[in-house]
Amino acid sequence: MRQTIRVERLLRESVETQYSDLVTRSTGRLVRTSIQQALAAGEGPVALLDFSDVGLVDLSCADEIIAKLLLDPPGQTYLILQGLREEQLEAIEHVLEHHDLAALVCDPAGGARPVGRLSPDLRTAFFTLQSLGAATVQVFGEQVGWTAARAAEVLDTLVRMRLVRFEGPHYLAPLT
Repeated sequence: MRQTIRVERLLRESVETQYSDLVTRSTGRLVRTSIQQALAAGEGPVALLDFSDVGLVDLSCADEIIAKLLLDPPGQTYLILQGLREEQLEAIEHVLEHHDLAALVCDPAGGARPVGRLSPDLRTAFFTLQSLGAATVQVFGEQVGWTAARAAEVLDTLVRMRLVRFEGPHYLAPLT
């Protein structure tokens, strides 16, 4: 089950504004608190943060919302960003790089892609796993030509980063 959180709606409710821009740290803090409350009340392991109707996203809001949600993950929820325009994504990626974090962004085709700071092995693992749908360490390792130990280490890192789910014995991308 997926929960969709419309960030622009939470902005209007939290700040009581007619604008759809995410600017200032205090605005970001209010919106993040509203997102955390929505996540606590929601069901399911996947939450889509929908930025479709949001205007500007400045660095302070990206830091206050995205980075802080990723640094203090909401329970067992996997966050996926969707509806981002290029300039919004640039601000978010800058903040992710600064904090040495990564997040998932929904692609128009329905899949997801990681953005932020990821090693080439982690990127390879994510896209391979996404194409497989779900895989055990052994199947995944054979697919990429890695030992079981290396495959397990990389997959477990993706799980800790909340970019991949583990539903023993299978690993899978959150949108799978």
